[in-house]
Amino acid sequence: MDNPGTDVTDAVDAPTETVAVQGPPMPGHVTANKPPYRPGIARVSVDRFFKQEYHDLEVERIWKKAWQWACREEEIPDVGDYQIYEVAHLSFIVIRTAPDEIKAYWNSCPHRARKLVTFDGRRASELRCMFHGWAWNLDGSLKEMSCGWDFPGARPEEVKLPEVKVGTWGGYVFINPDPDAESLEAFLGELPEHFEGAGHDMRKRWVQVHVTAHLEANWKVVQEAFIEPWHVIATHPQLLRPPMDGPPRGQRWDDYGNWMRSTPSLPDDPNKPPPSSYSHTAESVQQFIDHELDYHMNEETPLKADPARDGYAQVKEQMRELHRDIIGDEVDAIHDVHMNAGEMIALWPNFHPWGGLSRLTYRFRPYKDDPNRSVMDVQLIAPWPDDRPKPPPAKPRVLDFGQPITDAGELGWLARIFVQDLGNIPYVQEGLKTSHNEYVILSSHNEAPVRRWHDQYDRWMGIEDNGGKLESVR
Repeated sequence: MDNPGTDVTDAVDAPTETVAVQGPPMPGHVTANKPPYRPGIARVSVDRFFKQEYHDLEVERIWKKAWQWACREEEIPDVGDYQIYEVAHLSFIVIRTAPDEIKAYWNSCPHRARKLVTFDGRRASELRCMFHGWAWNLDGSLKEMSCGWDFPGARPEEVKLPEVKVGTWGGYVFINPDPDAESLEAFLGELPEHFEGAGHDMRKRWVQVHVTAHLEANWKVVQEAFIEPWHVIATHPQLLRPPMDGPPRGQRWDDYGNWMRSTPSLPDDPNKPPPSSYSHTAESVQQFIDHELDYHMNEETPLKADPARDGYAQVKEQMRELHRDIIGDEVDAIHDVHMNAGEMIALWPNFHPWGGLSRLTYRFRPYKDDPNRSVMDVQLIAPWPDDRPKPPPAKPRVLDFGQPITDAGELGWLARIFVQDLGNIPYVQEGLKTSHNEYVILSSHNEAPVRRWHDQYDRWMGIEDNGGKLESVR
């Protein structure tokens, strides 16, 4: 049968009951929302998750064209510090060339194409190829060419290190291999104002944890598992709601062009989403509070619940006091939404800073030239006092294929959550290959961010007008 691409049908009306969020008033720009992403269901081809043709085209049309997070500025604090950023088979050197300048180069010698660097480095004075000894200054200009006499007529552009575009925001360093790409500022649009308008300067954050996990699934499969909350009801049954909690708030999906925001709806939202109750109800307030805390189950709970009070309120109070020790009384101005989950931000194609005080930042990449493997990065970006020097950023803990995420104990209780998420991943990959329908179906509201992402994927891949499939794939 024909495999439709991203086909939209009419949405079904849903209830719209919401309840108020407690705490200080949210900043005005946060309460203002965009119209919800267009309603409807979508059917997406399974081919794009495992066929080589899709992977190859992604490299040409996405990874060689899109802005993508490469590293943090504090990972290259001194002149000559560099980081390797790799996506699929592409490799780049991101290097600080001056106190206020960062450049990025293709990680390939212009002579015989050997990779110039194979590990991250500190305070380099040059970049030298270990094959024939050619060397470049940090600004990319040629420093030394062994046997230069043997290259008569070589043009300067042939021997200079080829650059890629670089931009920074919030302490994140982005690269774009496309010399004709729009600026990072234009690509981000309202995103910087959105964070900084809410009082969250991501440059001041500390990289407390960095875990890089190699996974047996396509990068899109893994990413999808972290941008929609519907799976919580079955995958994370321990995420309980307090027994006295009122009607569930709706989840709002706001479309900002190259990025989408998910945030709990507010009573005065002009665009009313349906309520989202993804989890079972706890039997007691203490049971709810215990699942929110990071402690060994054999230990005494660090927070004794008042059974007569709202469980969310008690958790938020504890979080405020913990953060008060770090950022002082400014914590009192932070809205409850930002105390925990913040706002799930999804920036095309693979960058996910959650914002608020949640600390979570995700990145998803294809692994080399294998469409059935991927790399997932998790960083916890923690607040840090202005009057104290930040600790050095955590070095990535690299988990190999098949290595359990619980080996990264620094993730705390999140490791228990990730075990459940990643337990689904290989079986989704296998199920896609054996699917009789040849497509998956995405819902109108709960899977709106996944549906929107695939609409954007179709546009970047140039297949939006071809039934969602590449003509060469059958």
